[in-house]
Amino acid sequence: MIIGFHPFYEPEVQVALLNADRESTTPYPSAAWQSCKNADGSWKSDFNACLDWVLGLHTDQNGVLWLLDSAKSTDKAAGRPAGLVPKLVGWNTHQNKLERVIPISPEATLTESQHNDFVVDLKHDVIVIADEAIGEGSGGAGDKAALVVVDLSTGGSRRLLQGHPSVMPLKEPIRWDVGRPTSGAVDLYVGVDGIALDTKSEWLYFAPLNAYKMYRIRMSDLLDTSLTAAQLGAKVETYADKPFNGGLAIDRDDNLYLTEVGERAVGVIPSSTRKYERLVSDPDLVWPDGVTYNSDGSMYTGAAQLSLTSALQADGVARNERPYLVYRFKPLAPGTPGF
Repeated sequence: MIIGFHPFYEPEVQVALLNADRESTTPYPSAAWQSCKNADGSWKSDFNACLDWVLGLHTDQNGVLWLLDSAKSTDKAAGRPAGLVPKLVGWNTHQNKLERVIPISPEATLTESQHNDFVVDLKHDVIVIADEAIGEGSGGAGDKAALVVVDLSTGGSRRLLQGHPSVMPLKEPIRWDVGRPTSGAVDLYVGVDGIALDTKSEWLYFAPLNAYKMYRIRMSDLLDTSLTAAQLGAKVETYADKPFNGGLAIDRDDNLYLTEVGERAVGVIPSSTRKYERLVSDPDLVWPDGVTYNSDGSMYTGAAQLSLTSALQADGVARNERPYLVYRFKPLAPGTPGF
């Protein structure tokens, strides 16, 4: 199993292979890839052979591990090199070699961008990224959130639905542990965050973190370049009610799995009812983030503990601590491994 460590913590190892003992890890694909800086703090010369700020990762049906590098370790105002740009890194896990690197087109990314999660659609030969837009200069507003479509054939990117209600956050703080001594809140407004593609590559599901609605759009509409922005927005459907959530996954029966960042829980929206229900919870599942199906038949998520960091604690004292746990649970139906 390959896991990612949240860049919020500025980890020395960003992506790692979970070893057989299920307690230790090995940097993946290698230690040399884990930073775009040299040991002396200088920048490396080849930004296509390093990872700077990875938040999302998935393995496609061909065994290519895709890593979404938002290139956010250093703000532009602080001297980020011009060549350090957001990119997708594809690593061939079967041959253990670099498959390709795809920079995200300048017209599809903003200074405020924070490219978060994504889906790989091999049927249409595209990757669709959720840009939650809480990056540099955003003030945590998320008001420039959008979907970014990357064409795997050409390498080009398009920015879509920016400003549409389906990708915009509500101006309501993120709250956690409501009614408990550990309760808290933060004025951070995260745009489109969770994103999932059904197994037929027909419907794309997505939602802002700070929102109570789940949305979807047909891939055929999203990829229709003849549609105006208004026409594309009209194709978006409101699918279901939901709590504030981070991660999003889907199984073969179109049941949606959501991580409740504020409630130490994972829930599901069954396709048969479209009514959200709590599925699993645990006292140590603090701020569950991504959720992914594995070939062993389980869904996996991790306790990122973001609500315990100094930045989100009211007194500024960090309470996050090791171990950072990985959880697994049985979904209602099998899913697609890596998503």
